[in-house]
Amino acid sequence: MTPCELAPEDKKAYGKEVGEILVKKHGKKKFYSPEEVKTASSQSRSAMDWHCWAMCIYTSPSDFETYHRSIGETCDYASMKADMTSALTDGASESWFDLDVS
Repeated sequence: MTPCELAPEDKKAYGKEVGEILVKKHGKKKFYSPEEVKTASSQSRSAMDWHCWAMCIYTSPSDFETYHRSIGETCDYASMKADMTSALTDGASESWFDLDVS
């Protein structure tokens, strides 16, 4: 497992915790800015910097792509979001989040 990979149970705990931090600090929104997500990620109990996993859930597809392009990384939004969605729902629903990547 590479540093950017997470086991499903870790994705679930991490995703939920970051979501709770975001809602507590910024209220419930459809999307959060990459900076809001990075800050929430840094405030989580996670010892690793996995903010890109949170960004695929909590930022818009265009913000996700723009952010990763700006730091010279290529991440697959749709694939990562599908992985996180599956982990958060224990595989029960891949459509729990809107997977629109347009």
